[in-house]
Amino acid sequence: MDDKVPVTQVTNDPFAAVRIPEYRFLLSGRFCFVMGIRMMTTLVAWWIYHLTNDPLAIGLVGLSEVIPALCMALPSGHIIDQSEKRKLLLKAISCYVVAAALLLFFSTAFFGEHFSGRQISWCIYGVFFCTGIIRAFAGPTFSSMIANIVPRQYLQNATTWTQASWLSASVTGHALGGFLIAFVGITGTFIVIVCLMISSLIFLFRLHPKPPSPEKKQQNSLRSIQEGLQFVFRTKELLGAMALDMFAVLFGGAVAMVPVYAKDILHIGPMGFGWLNAASDIGSAIIVVLLTLVPMRKAQGKKLLLAVGGFGICIIIFAFSKWFLLSFAVLMVAGMLDGVSVVIRGTVMQLKTPDHMRGRVGSVSSMFVNSSNELGQFESGLAARHLGIIPSVAFGGCMTLLVFIITWFKAPKLRKFEY
Repeated sequence: MDDKVPVTQVTNDPFAAVRIPEYRFLLSGRFCFVMGIRMMTTLVAWWIYHLTNDPLAIGLVGLSEVIPALCMALPSGHIIDQSEKRKLLLKAISCYVVAAALLLFFSTAFFGEHFSGRQISWCIYGVFFCTGIIRAFAGPTFSSMIANIVPRQYLQNATTWTQASWLSASVTGHALGGFLIAFVGITGTFIVIVCLMISSLIFLFRLHPKPPSPEKKQQNSLRSIQEGLQFVFRTKELLGAMALDMFAVLFGGAVAMVPVYAKDILHIGPMGFGWLNAASDIGSAIIVVLLTLVPMRKAQGKKLLLAVGGFGICIIIFAFSKWFLLSFAVLMVAGMLDGVSVVIRGTVMQLKTPDHMRGRVGSVSSMFVNSSNELGQFESGLAARHLGIIPSVAFGGCMTLLVFIITWFKAPKLRKFEY
């Protein structure tokens, strides 16, 4: 496959994809789902730190989710490519509704009267272990359905709109999660989350069935998984973008410690926590909207690397900041730089991946990228316990800078990459 997609295959219409009704249903369902997920992670981070007063407890939430997600990533890719994707997605979202309902029950006064904070924490870890399994199917299925709905010449546009929707939902979920904690409490916030998950199901029911590609329907599972891995490792631009993002997020996961900064360093309460938690996503949403209207035309690889380097610098500044406005600003800039990375990586994956392999490639991507968020969360919690909050976050930013420097000199093909 050529390194560059011919210009004639990429539309210049910034609203091309959203004119397709079925794509709008997918976008709306995903918006409600992501908003609910982000609200849930914001709420649980605040809740579990309130229960334990231990930053490692925040990290353990990420670890409990990432273990099953990693274990299921490759098998789930094969299952997605062999399955009717609409039905599989509806099952996954229904399981998330059950998980949110369980957390709602654990947050009630009745449950709190009979169990200690530590016991409730273990119940939370158990639920997040189950959501890790579900997530291995939900995320890649969403990604793989885009190419089944929009024409190839709209894929870059659809990828950018998908990322913009994801980031908008993430911003809203993070910020609204903090506000709701302050106004309606933990249990009330979980009620809103359950309603959002059900709304997602309603939108996704409007999609048409998405059967598997006929040419791969009967393929052996082990051979299918191996083929997906070989494709990713053979496609150097895709592999480089995934690996770079993985290491940057793994070491630069400062957002995981935002509950600690909000409560113990900046003293800004749950509403301030909501805004600070949303800052990086606000930045990402801004840059994704700009890139939707004015797409990057050249030097995407170099811009990807520079974005990662700038992200590391922002994390270092955030580590030492004790002023809310400065902390908010640097996290927002970090989000803008991360948004550049997200758009480039997502576009490369959509343009380079054949239709019959989208589930497997999406699952490999989730191993590299999505799971690095939870591993980074655990790494941040573990480092915070042993080094202290500020040194641990500064260390993560320095390691991200080191990843940028090494990749710049050791991966010239990625640096020169364009699409």
